Amino acid sequence: METRRNSTTVVGFTLLPSELIHYIIIRLALPDIFNLKSVNKFITSVISDQDFTRDYNHQIKSSTWLFVYKKRWHRDPVVVHGYTRSSERWFKVVIGDILKPVTPPGEDLYFLTASGNFFLFALNCSREVISVNFMTRVVKKIPHSPLGPRGTSSWRRSGIKLLAGPFDSGQFRFLFAEMVDHNPTLFEYDSRTNKWKTTIARENVVNQSCINGKDENRTLLSASNGARRSVVISVDNVTNEPMVVRPVFSGVLEDGELAVGFSWGSVINRLHVYGDGHMMIVRSGPESVEDANRGIRVVKGVELWGLSPSGRQWAIISKVQNELIDEFKKPYAVMMGCLEKREGTIRAILMSNFDGVWDIIWLSFDFEKSIWAWIPIPEFKMDGSNMAGVTFSSGLTMT
Repeated sequence: METRRNSTTVVGFTLLPSELIHYIIIRLALPDIFNLKSVNKFITSVISDQDFTRDYNHQIKSSTWLFVYKKRWHRDPVVVHGYTRSSERWFKVVIGDILKPVTPPGEDLYFLTASGNFFLFALNCSREVISVNFMTRVVKKIPHSPLGPRGTSSWRRSGIKLLAGPFDSGQFRFLFAEMVDHNPTLFEYDSRTNKWKTTIARENVVNQSCINGKDENRTLLSASNGARRSVVISVDNVTNEPMVVRPVFSGVLEDGELAVGFSWGSVINRLHVYGDGHMMIVRSGPESVEDANRGIRVVKGVELWGLSPSGRQWAIISKVQNELIDEFKKPYAVMMGCLEKREGTIRAILMSNFDGVWDIIWLSFDFEKSIWAWIPIPEFKMDGSNMAGVTFSSGLTMT
């Protein structure tokens, strides 16, 4: 009976005007579109049409995906879980079979980052990096950088950037920043040449403006971060020339340790999360003496800071309202985060763990409207799993 009802629904759907069908399908997440291709020949023809592919790829550029890689054991299949706000559920991106030819048995994988259809993984045992194109199912090893083989702990999320090329190009650039002999240095891999380029960033000696809130023509990578001083490399996306800026933090520092990117609640009351030339400060603390003794914290404040026009200072941008914090604050023992800026919006993820249960907080800040938002996320079961990578990415495309 259920099959007959579903068939009737499909037939009724195909009787709608083709423009309306196009309008409905193009707003679905890509995994849902793929599932539709097996339902009906007419729907398959709509999805396979070149105009549909072009329109979908064009509008998907403004969408955002959250990808999380969790694992229990080395032998578990490699599955990246993805969520986008155009759907109300998590999707599984199964890439284990694609990785088999280049992944030795028992290898320990860590999910570095993603952009478009490309996923980047670090292999902890062999100390290599591999790229995966989910759509074309092409996987390749990236040559060792000039710094040589690197384990997963060497990659700092705020210091790396994966930039997918135009649609149909099958190309990407991978950039990361490091301090080498006290010199802020940019390393760039180009998949077109399969080679690395190393450039020492020039100092911003003329107080040149290196950042504009409405300018997307620069890539900002953190080379190092301390309690008071940071080193950021600003890369001109037209000339590819890197410039170094050294912002100083003049805000209030409480007593205690500073955590960058990852914190243990038992000793850390302030977590700094960096990304794309911005810094989010998460201030936490125990709710009671008992919680303090057990190493339990809750989020009590979130601040967003950005670079001043010259890059010499960290400047406060906004604070999350206490009423909004009350919506998502939960006890935690461990917390980590990632942050990105794209198209005038800051997006940040805070992943916390309490008694083995992971919780995900998605925050966004609209620069034009100066408004914070908390994005509720469907339940994501990670009990007993290890968190092995989280990142934001632009939308998956059909080509």
